[in-house]
Amino acid sequence: MLTEGVHSLVDSGNQLLLLYGQAKAKRPPDASHPFGYGRELYFWAFVVAILIFAVGAGVSIYEGWVHIAQPEPLRDPTINYVVLGVAVLLEGTSWAIAVREFNGKRGASSWWQSIRRSKDPAGFIVLFEDSAALIGLGIAGVGVWASHHYADPRIDGVASIAIGLILAGVAALLAREAKGLLIGESADPAIVAVVWAILDKRPQISAVNHVRTIHTAPDAVFVAISADFVDDLPMGEAESLIEDIEREMKARVPELTSIYIRPEKQADAIRQPPPI
Repeated sequence: MLTEGVHSLVDSGNQLLLLYGQAKAKRPPDASHPFGYGRELYFWAFVVAILIFAVGAGVSIYEGWVHIAQPEPLRDPTINYVVLGVAVLLEGTSWAIAVREFNGKRGASSWWQSIRRSKDPAGFIVLFEDSAALIGLGIAGVGVWASHHYADPRIDGVASIAIGLILAGVAALLAREAKGLLIGESADPAIVAVVWAILDKRPQISAVNHVRTIHTAPDAVFVAISADFVDDLPMGEAESLIEDIEREMKARVPELTSIYIRPEKQADAIRQPPPI
């Protein structure tokens, strides 16, 4: 029960950190951060993963070991069952809302594909935390029942360690996803495909050398394009063409907040195949 109490406190603190990160990420660009502060959310998502591992998992495993090494006398479990029941009701409601919102965004993709492709850590962190909380509550309930049924308080310690291991696994998954976002992940392949299609249909472009993207925020993408323009294209027409391409890209993909197009000879450029 103490383990689940610590878990709940960590969850509450994590939600506050994510809200803080979302607020800080909305700051407009300035001279020191010309692409904005959107990736600050990814930093706080990584901090959340560290807290789940260090505080949630660490305290749970430690308390479990203490209860195994120094078991306490069993007491009336009624209040434990009441608290667990209320917690399941609250966490289950939160989990159902998180699942509904996540399903609305993932479309036909599987859960794991959607998590790997998601650029908004707040969504999958809530889903992971609520899922871990429900599993933890189930383990806690089984631990309380089994420790009284078999008159062995050490079982409660084993349940606490099991909860800690689950939290450690969730923290590792979240840390891996947050690390990728923090370092810089490319845009969804569907977005890259739209960019290539817009470029390919322009007769003034003889070859697209590469299209490179990176998320500067969950809903903001920077794209850098290298393209070989036809040799007889006047400078003025090239400038107008680039402006037209940028307008079309932003109209079709609003997430493209920054677009850089570099005219570059195909022979001198680093080639990148188009998305399949």
